[in-house]
Amino acid sequence: MAASMGTAAAAFAQDMPAGAHSVDDHSREVTVNAQIEAAEAAIEQGDYKGAEAKLKPIAASRPRDSRVLYDLGFAQERNAEADDAAKSYAAAIEADDTLAEPRIALGLLDARQGHNEDAHRELAAAANLATATAQLRGRALRAMARLDETSAPDQARDELIAAVKLTGETPADVAMSAEMAVDAGDPADAETAFRRALKLTPGDVDASAGLAHTLEQQKKLPEAEAVLNDALKLHPDDPRLVSQLAAIYVSEDKAKEAAPLIEELRAKNPAYANDPALTRLQARVYEMSGDHANAEKLYSGLVHAGPSDPGLLDDLGSVLVQEQKYAEAESVFRQAVGMRVQFHNDAAWGVAASHLAYAASKAGHPQVTLQALDARATVLPDTPSVLFLRAISYDSLHQRKQAIEAYHAFLGAAAGKFPDEEFEARHRLTALEHVR
Repeated sequence: MAASMGTAAAAFAQDMPAGAHSVDDHSREVTVNAQIEAAEAAIEQGDYKGAEAKLKPIAASRPRDSRVLYDLGFAQERNAEADDAAKSYAAAIEADDTLAEPRIALGLLDARQGHNEDAHRELAAAANLATATAQLRGRALRAMARLDETSAPDQARDELIAAVKLTGETPADVAMSAEMAVDAGDPADAETAFRRALKLTPGDVDASAGLAHTLEQQKKLPEAEAVLNDALKLHPDDPRLVSQLAAIYVSEDKAKEAAPLIEELRAKNPAYANDPALTRLQARVYEMSGDHANAEKLYSGLVHAGPSDPGLLDDLGSVLVQEQKYAEAESVFRQAVGMRVQFHNDAAWGVAASHLAYAASKAGHPQVTLQALDARATVLPDTPSVLFLRAISYDSLHQRKQAIEAYHAFLGAAAGKFPDEEFEARHRLTALEHVR
């Protein structure tokens, strides 16, 4: 029965008018196009899940439709389905290798995933497509410049210049050229570029912060201060601008002017009040302005929240020394020095050992001082201050021979730059060398 029905259907089809098939095909085409437009409307509305659901069956029935495959990849990427998106973009490229959009999309996706060689290849192919618009080729070149900015700065500059030739310069191009100058260690060129960026986009936070930083690098502190104050008139609560200005005030020995800036910012917003970097900066400002009690309070809170940071311990110990709380400072520095692996380098650890030696000496523990100085000597050369500290520690322990040697070493290194300590050293040498 099934076979006879099939035969009848075939015969019926053969008897259909000649234009009937094309009408059906056109109807199906209209239907599918409507489905594609509905999926693209879902993408525009941010309904990527819905768009993907609509596009998948269309892509299955149209495996060579580059538009559908590109749309599907776009939706999949925004649904955090990176592998599937990459496959859809690649299929779109295979279906029509004259299109730039899927190549750029795949290149940017590869770049975000750290596949820089693949990204560069796809972006270069898009940039070199004769059929692509200038805007698309420029976009590909700018993305390549971002990829090459650190690893190949000269190539990145060439790519940016090529993009500008295609589409004209944008404020983002000026900002990128400034960043490239910063990366190249050329603050003067960076200053010029950031100033141009601010002319194009007055009050821009990134450009203002960048310009202030390059001015600070060139020791143009009053100019940097002026740039930041102007920017803060438009963005009074921007934490980066406030932090930069406060740091510059500290550099200019204006810590008392910096303190209210950060206090006001942290008082306005709980997130800023609890931000460790801002809290640490405020503690530093308090310390520099002589408000050691408040500095100690903030550093203590930071240490409690981050006990594995030896730098914070070192900061706290330094404030305790300034408050003449030498025994407490010695205890804190002991903790810091005991965390050697957490220091970012050996020199920083050696400096903390110096601080421990000084605090222990003031606390009346010369043996601890000598131990700390011996530890420091494994990573840093002796300075006149270290030699003097070593001498008075041996002297306190009545180790006459070692004290005499250390005092002589100190006097040889001091060369008249430490008159008070040199006077004391000579006085003690006279006393020690006449002891039999």
